[in-house]
Amino acid sequence: MKHILALDQGTTSSRAILFDHAGGIVAVAQKEFPQIFPRPGWVEHNPTDIWSTQAGVAAEVLQKANLGAADIAAIGITNQRETTVVWDRSTGQPVGNAIVWQDRRTASNCDALKRRKLDRVIRRKTGLVLDAYFSATKLQWILQHVKGARARAKRGELAFGTVDSWLVWNLTGGRVHVTDASNASRTMLFNIVKGDWDDQLLEIFGVPRSVLPEVRSSSEVYGETTMFGAPIPIAGIAGDQQAALFGQVCTKPGMVKNTYGTGCFMLMNTGSRPIASRNNLLTTVAWRIGNRTDYALEGSIFIAGAVVQWLRDGLGIIRSSAEVETLAASVRDTHGVYLVPAFAGLGAPHWDQYARGILVGLTRGTTSAHVARAALEGIALQVVDVLKAMEADSSITLKELRVDGGACANDLLMQLQADLLDVPVVRPRVAETTALGAAYLAGLAVGFWKDQADIARHWQVDRRFRPGMKAAARKRIAAGWEKALGRAKGWEEP
Repeated sequence: MKHILALDQGTTSSRAILFDHAGGIVAVAQKEFPQIFPRPGWVEHNPTDIWSTQAGVAAEVLQKANLGAADIAAIGITNQRETTVVWDRSTGQPVGNAIVWQDRRTASNCDALKRRKLDRVIRRKTGLVLDAYFSATKLQWILQHVKGARARAKRGELAFGTVDSWLVWNLTGGRVHVTDASNASRTMLFNIVKGDWDDQLLEIFGVPRSVLPEVRSSSEVYGETTMFGAPIPIAGIAGDQQAALFGQVCTKPGMVKNTYGTGCFMLMNTGSRPIASRNNLLTTVAWRIGNRTDYALEGSIFIAGAVVQWLRDGLGIIRSSAEVETLAASVRDTHGVYLVPAFAGLGAPHWDQYARGILVGLTRGTTSAHVARAALEGIALQVVDVLKAMEADSSITLKELRVDGGACANDLLMQLQADLLDVPVVRPRVAETTALGAAYLAGLAVGFWKDQADIARHWQVDRRFRPGMKAAARKRIAAGWEKALGRAKGWEEP
């Protein structure tokens, strides 16, 4: 058995990637699925679309590579985090659409909890900022608003899960209801120090324990799927950002990666000790392997690659996402234009759920190229804000930033990132590190890779972007960004 199958269930698409023993990509299949926006600030997915596209690409990638189940040593799963699914245990049917991590409908619930000073308890136990981003208030909303859901949940008829749990349930025909510690740590119901669901948090959010999955390690055999003709063990699970940290081999304290996907997520490995943030970052479980839990500091940026999709689908100034680099590179600077992509509020380190996107500094000389370049700068400047907070929390000065995700293929964005951070940006040869991390975790569990040192030998640099911007230019851009942020914050009324 020469391959590992990674299922990478993302916010806008489902992918399946086959990896060989050297960590190289053998084949990829990907399919987008519909985004549902019932009201402003609401974002949903149909759980059936999530499952059907993921199952479809898994079958497709095996066919592409001309492989069968007997060729696959294990399956690893990585997933969009916080997105909340509730389904019927007997039929496997969802009780409604999944509420996506970007959804803001529960912002007022969070405000009410803050007024009761419960944000402090939540922060202490979970490492998370009280925000609509996480699963707890989404699950609370479903139990309150779906007819009969609360009573059915109390009777043990319903199951809750983040997307990993939903996939494992379907892969095993409803036999296995689990999650791993990295995903559990994103629900706001999990005590990251004790490593288990927390009774006080369940009470605060009105969640019956009976709906919860069993929390397991990130690298072990959870069960088998027979969907592909013969049994294949499902042996690795990690939330997408933690999987990318593992895939980037950031396994030592102080190592940092940034993933450029729909959102942008920077994680710093802090080792076996959780560091409480003083600068509005999140403390999260990186992974649990055996009896050891590793932790990370995380800065979550809600909108990154999604701003490029907006240029394509909302404004129509590019035909494909790849065109943004050429358009943005056709001008030397943004001509004073700033685009703050706070379409779903601002994440770390600002945590303003009432911020909204803003495009400022427009003149008659502004062109679509300036807007495109401002969009890329807006992604990079958000990352700068997070890194400053991370360095302050950890007292570690970054030596290099390892990058991955779809948008890291954009050379202009990576160069802008190095310039604005004044730190080298390193892109690995295999940029699909989220899927690779899930593959590594699964492979470790079944002995496909011997240990973490065996995995580390496979990581290779594709390109190193060195900073070249003068300090005065960096300072000027940063000052304009601060002004633009000030305009975007608190735009919506609570």
